[in-house]
Amino acid sequence: MKVAVMQPYLFPYIGYWQLIGAVDKFVILDDVNFIKRGYINRNSILINHKPFMFSVPIKSASQNRLIMDTKLNFDERDRQIFLARIENAYKKALMFEKVMPYIERIIKNEDDDLTDFIEYSLKEIMSYLNMHTLLLRSSQIDKDNSLSASKRIVEICRRLNADVYINPSGGRALYRAEEFAENDMKLYFLDTRFNKVEYKQFNGEFVSNLSIIDILMFNKVRKIQDMLKEYDLNTIPVKQTTMNNILNGGGSSVKLKVYSAEERYYEFQTQCA
Repeated sequence: MKVAVMQPYLFPYIGYWQLIGAVDKFVILDDVNFIKRGYINRNSILINHKPFMFSVPIKSASQNRLIMDTKLNFDERDRQIFLARIENAYKKALMFEKVMPYIERIIKNEDDDLTDFIEYSLKEIMSYLNMHTLLLRSSQIDKDNSLSASKRIVEICRRLNADVYINPSGGRALYRAEEFAENDMKLYFLDTRFNKVEYKQFNGEFVSNLSIIDILMFNKVRKIQDMLKEYDLNTIPVKQTTMNNILNGGGSSVKLKVYSAEERYYEFQTQCA
């Protein structure tokens, strides 16, 4: 049983979709704190050959509130503006006529619960791409909620009888292979082959790391399905993960800057095991 666990992202980049496709069960991590200025409620599309970051407004956004308790503040005017922006950006794209109805259904979904809204968007796009991975929510899994960081992930995997856990590339500094091996699980990291997921975007130079919206608009389903397979699953040797833990100061709180699969820098604040 292969499992992945990730926070809910709205219209995420291709690596997120590769992760969904690589596992049997994909757990939406909704019982952790919301992250402001993250990728939960925003991403980037292509406007005038440049990345443009969009966002869906949140009601009283707070990093002290769980994702599962976070609500949208997405009124009718905001929804129309969002859809108009997508139409103006992509109305000349190859697959606009087929893809835009899916985007419209997602954006016109009136549910104000952030997790519900994003889960609906994931299911709509999975349907379009003929993906059949089972989506679950961490908040609905019977587990020890006192656990945090990697111990919580291991607990979720254990509850789901997983023998393989797959994480995005950027988590290499956060997880130890030994911790999973002690629970009869293998730990893998998904590395997107970014040079294999380039495609034609109008007539400009290729702009990478955009929302799945961009990929959907410019590529037929079969091509996207091929892109979803363009990744490698890699492990970290046990000795290396042990050394990483030593260098990170054992049980202390460590702030890490890691070069992720999205080719962006993220800052992680974690309690190392």
